Amino acid sequence: MSSRTLVRTWDILPSRGYSTAWIALAEGRFTARGRAVGLIPEPYWVTYTLDTVDAYVTSRLHVTVESAASTRTLDLRNDAGRWTVDGEHRPDLDGALDCDLGLCPLTNTMPVLRHGLHREPGTEPHPFLMAWVAVPGLEVTATHQTYTHLARAEHGARIRYEAGDFRSDVEFDEDGLVLDYPELATVLTR
Repeated sequence: MSSRTLVRTWDILPSRGYSTAWIALAEGRFTARGRAVGLIPEPYWVTYTLDTVDAYVTSRLHVTVESAASTRTLDLRNDAGRWTVDGEHRPDLDGALDCDLGLCPLTNTMPVLRHGLHREPGTEPHPFLMAWVAVPGLEVTATHQTYTHLARAEHGARIRYEAGDFRSDVEFDEDGLVLDYPELATVLTR
């Protein structure tokens, strides 16, 4: 199976920081490693590795956050729909296919690729249960999110992302990666 290596760097607006991901993209799966720096609520560094299996389903997310006060780690795993957080079973996450790392545009990619939302014209909303990870605190919660293809765009598509009362029309590129996520992130390198 051949793979392509992609690199993306985003300006992360809420944290006044930056995030870079190195992605090995293959048919139906990818692995990635990333680093981010943020200044709000305090200066911090994030490093992570993300592994997916068939149909871009998350299998593991390992995250480390470093600040002046502490270093925290998180080991989030999905084994055929059964999720663990640092080795402890989390039944509220069971059935989720994806993780969503806060302030990380890369983790919006899995549902988009799985359903071809960056290529399909006008499709119905796709609801998802996600294992959402707060940054910099690394708390994990189950969240319901919806992705809806709105229109083809010059370099991909505009897709509406919704979670609770939050809604944003996000532009994705032809690889299914975020180009512009209003009020969250803008790609700096392609």
